[in-house]
Amino acid sequence: MPIALLPDRALVTVTGEEATGLLQGVVTCNVETLAPGEARLGALLTPQGKVLFDFLISRIDGGYRLDTEATRAPDLLKRLTLYRLRAKAALALDPAISVAAAWDGAGTAMDTDAVTDGRLAGLGTRLYAAQGAFSADATEADYHAHRIALGIPEGGRDFAFSDAFPHEALMDQLGGVDFRKGCYVGQEVVSRMQHRGTARTRVVPVVAVEGDLVTGAEITAGQRGLGTVGSVAGSRGLALLRLDRLADALATGEPLRTGAARLGVEKPSFATFAFPEVAQAG
Repeated sequence: MPIALLPDRALVTVTGEEATGLLQGVVTCNVETLAPGEARLGALLTPQGKVLFDFLISRIDGGYRLDTEATRAPDLLKRLTLYRLRAKAALALDPAISVAAAWDGAGTAMDTDAVTDGRLAGLGTRLYAAQGAFSADATEADYHAHRIALGIPEGGRDFAFSDAFPHEALMDQLGGVDFRKGCYVGQEVVSRMQHRGTARTRVVPVVAVEGDLVTGAEITAGQRGLGTVGSVAGSRGLALLRLDRLADALATGEPLRTGAARLGVEKPSFATFAFPEVAQAG
């Protein structure tokens, strides 16, 4: 029952009587329906609908906590401050609290603030406690291997910030976008993609049979580029791929390659979007 510290994560807090209204008007997920004990995927977008920041949001006394990439937490704080205007809300970084992930039933009896990771049941729980409070028996790499095995992308690892739409990052599949709530930054573009079904690029699991996967390497079929490799754990990884080009490669029998590696592509177990016949690496 592993527990892994995640030093690559940091917390931004949004508190005050108008914290809900502030966040509801700018992020992709619905904070009004967020249940206590749930961590919900969300994002702050550019006006063009691209993911600028992604995070897991959960309730705390008097407001919310945004669990985000540590190196980008100060920029997320600045961006939210720009949107605050006269709202009665306080924004801050919380360096005193560390983040861990627990899965396979771990962490439920620990003296921590534990919330369910709402993206997928198999991810387990997110744990928040004072620095030094955790007794970890797994590594950060173990957590990412677990995440990769489940097909769950993270910003900065599996898609580039300011370059990918929420659909491409599977946020529509993982509860990160509410299509029925009111307006938020970039909402019109995201809504149009949803209703027109125009998302041709998706993050999907890949597995190497020959050679090694290398983060950032191009994936090709013949002379055509299909996408790039993101997170890697052993022979498994995630890749941002053009599914229409994948379908063409399958139709013509062209093998998928990245460098010297020959690849298979898998449909995420939770995916509801149209997917080409699975590409077999053998």
